[in-house]
Amino acid sequence: MEMIEQIWTGSGLYQITGGQLGMLVVCLTLLYLGIVKKFEPLLLVTIGFGGLLSNIPGAGIAEPGGLLFLAYEVGIKSGAFPLIIFMGVGALTDFGPLLANPRTLFLGAAAQFGIFATLLGALALTELGWMDFTLREAAAIGIIGGADGPTAIYVAGQLAPNLLGAIAVAAYSYMALVPLIQPPIMKALTTEKERRIEMVQLREVSAVERIMFPLMLLLLVGLLLPTAAPLLGMLAFGNLMRECGVVERLSNTTQNALINIVTIFLGLAVGSKLSADQFLVLDTLGILVLGMVAFGIGTASGLLMGKLMNRLSTSPINPLIGAAGVSAVPMAARVANKVGLEANPHNFLLMHAMGPNVAGVIGSAVAAGIMIMFAS
Repeated sequence: MEMIEQIWTGSGLYQITGGQLGMLVVCLTLLYLGIVKKFEPLLLVTIGFGGLLSNIPGAGIAEPGGLLFLAYEVGIKSGAFPLIIFMGVGALTDFGPLLANPRTLFLGAAAQFGIFATLLGALALTELGWMDFTLREAAAIGIIGGADGPTAIYVAGQLAPNLLGAIAVAAYSYMALVPLIQPPIMKALTTEKERRIEMVQLREVSAVERIMFPLMLLLLVGLLLPTAAPLLGMLAFGNLMRECGVVERLSNTTQNALINIVTIFLGLAVGSKLSADQFLVLDTLGILVLGMVAFGIGTASGLLMGKLMNRLSTSPINPLIGAAGVSAVPMAARVANKVGLEANPHNFLLMHAMGPNVAGVIGSAVAAGIMIMFAS
């Protein structure tokens, strides 16, 4: 009888709290969204499963000495995992459309306005007494507007590790919902005539330009804003491996095996932070709402900049590509192309939209560097 009682008191069913039970439901929902709805499955499946593991009472896998605890300490607290993923993103990214039409850099920059608007919004809500965010936490929340998951995790890990779970879930959820969130904003801020605009074919970009770009990017931005150098440096290194043509094996490993391995442990480590005391609080709702606002403002800012550039430019610019200035590569570019085709079946905007799309990756990394510089 005593043995049975000991087994029962040592079981997870006996030890589980209401908060842990709630988090198990949240994590199962994330798994449902990733597996059934296919919303960012590479991250939501791993984050959701990591959350399940960390909320099982007595398992200890997310506590000091456990695997997920070590993964978090080694990979996220140090910033290593997001940086390695940025290297993989660089190896996967073709900067040719941006180099062929450098003006689209302004669209990527404009789309980052949502980051800073949300920073101010979070501080305003705190000032009004509705929320309780410090400057560091507000900066980490604002970066959600860049629609760049690794950047959001990197900044949260540096500035607000207590909000990491909520920020990561919000960032990747909104990235997955790009096809639902952006089209209404795009149609509301552009006319049918603007959506019909056809753009001239992009020029061919030389191999020398492709090789020089990541080097110039690192040196120019890194020397001006050293806090952005880690993210941009790894992005530039990955892209240099892709374009230089002499390290194909390294490039292929970075694009495939390495980024996949790191993605697994990144997701599990983020899931380890989905604890009830940090996630099931009012601030989490505030983060989700502010993240949506940040994403919406970023999309709108890119569109409005596209409208302005079209009016000032001698060659036509379809404002829809401005919405691709957020960093959700390549999904935002595909959405811009889809909305353009709905207005004009001959209007192929994908490669044009990839310019501001990859510029948004650079812009979000620069914004992250600014946040870290002023909030640290």
